[in-house]
Amino acid sequence: MLYWDKEKECMPREHLLELQLRRLKEAAYRVYAFVPAYKAKFDAAGIKPDDINTLDDLKRMPFTTKQDLRDNYPFSLFAVPMSEVVRIHSSSGTTGKPTVVGYTRKDLEIWTELMARALTSAGGTKRSVIQNAYGYGLFTGGLGVHYGAERIGASVIPSSGGNTKRQIMLMQDFGTTLLTCTPSYALFMAEVMSEMGVKPSDLKVQSGIFGAEPWSENMRREIENKLSINAFDIYGLSEIIGPGVAIECPYKCGLHIAEDHFLVEIIDPVTEEVLPDGSQGELVITSMTKEALPLIRYRTRDLTTLNREQCECGRTHVRMQKVMGRSDDMVIIRGVNVFPSMVESVLLNVPGVEPHYLLVVERFGNLDQLEVQVEVSESIFSDEVRKLEDLGRRISKDLESALGVAVKVRLVEPKTIARSEGKAQRVIDKRNI
Repeated sequence: MLYWDKEKECMPREHLLELQLRRLKEAAYRVYAFVPAYKAKFDAAGIKPDDINTLDDLKRMPFTTKQDLRDNYPFSLFAVPMSEVVRIHSSSGTTGKPTVVGYTRKDLEIWTELMARALTSAGGTKRSVIQNAYGYGLFTGGLGVHYGAERIGASVIPSSGGNTKRQIMLMQDFGTTLLTCTPSYALFMAEVMSEMGVKPSDLKVQSGIFGAEPWSENMRREIENKLSINAFDIYGLSEIIGPGVAIECPYKCGLHIAEDHFLVEIIDPVTEEVLPDGSQGELVITSMTKEALPLIRYRTRDLTTLNREQCECGRTHVRMQKVMGRSDDMVIIRGVNVFPSMVESVLLNVPGVEPHYLLVVERFGNLDQLEVQVEVSESIFSDEVRKLEDLGRRISKDLESALGVAVKVRLVEPKTIARSEGKAQRVIDKRNI
């Protein structure tokens, strides 16, 4: 079993809890003293940093949301002067003001160490050749993976996203052994490889680390089969630090969260009540060691469960299950909650269906309708109409059984649904609600 920092990753729980309490207190003092918006939130909640005496007192502290980052755009949530901020990242801002995150030198050092942990957990070593196809720039994925890969001594190919045929050429010529990108882009690479006549056996890629979007176990099997690799899930978000918040180990029974830096809770996304371990709900994260942008009880909108039992790998940090979706990506159809990952799990069990789909929601009168557009393989699409109709009926029946709501299925020809080099768009909601 490979570890980057075994002492921290396998720390006894009682020592970890002591460390968390000390660091939680430090984070609370930091935001209360240096971030006016947090001081106002704490005062409104009737709590002071001195009131935090146990980890259970975390429940008394106020939540932070993405809207808070937008309301304090660009730098008003920073807890250090700009002279100490050495890196700035931000989201795309496609739905309004972007969320802006800053890093001190210590923040970057911690991030690099966490990514070194993550890469090592997935089998990365100084002998690895890591092709990093996450986007570089304001998005945190590219640089986050890059510095972690250099820290473990691996050879890094900073290919970034896009130019897929060139990516495959680099894999062949440079002897890539570990691929990092979004899972949807990995499947697109497999598609282009097939078109180019490149077989997985022509490459040296052994494993891949995929994240930045929810993906199912069925999609993992699809990636592993099409690329002949070992696929690992990684989790992170820019507001907290970037990739490296959590990573799977070789046992793949949940992603180990770096609890020495992040306190995690699961809440009911509607009532905001803290739920017991094992309950599915929204992941809330407190970044305890971040200097430039410490966040208290940040609502990630990602839906998952937590498991605090010790893993067979020996790591003691809590595990989160693969993210099943986002509370803000969920669509409600006639009172039923539907997530793209639920649709994906059904589709990938149907022979002849490609791993590319789109959910289109429309309202006719007072009735909502969910249409699932599904790509089928070339051989299926060119088949006789009756067989296509039979396939459509089967998919519709399987989806209705899994989702509990009527679904209209539209089979589309190969390459009809737009591909993405970053996060795949899975839902188009045309309702005016």
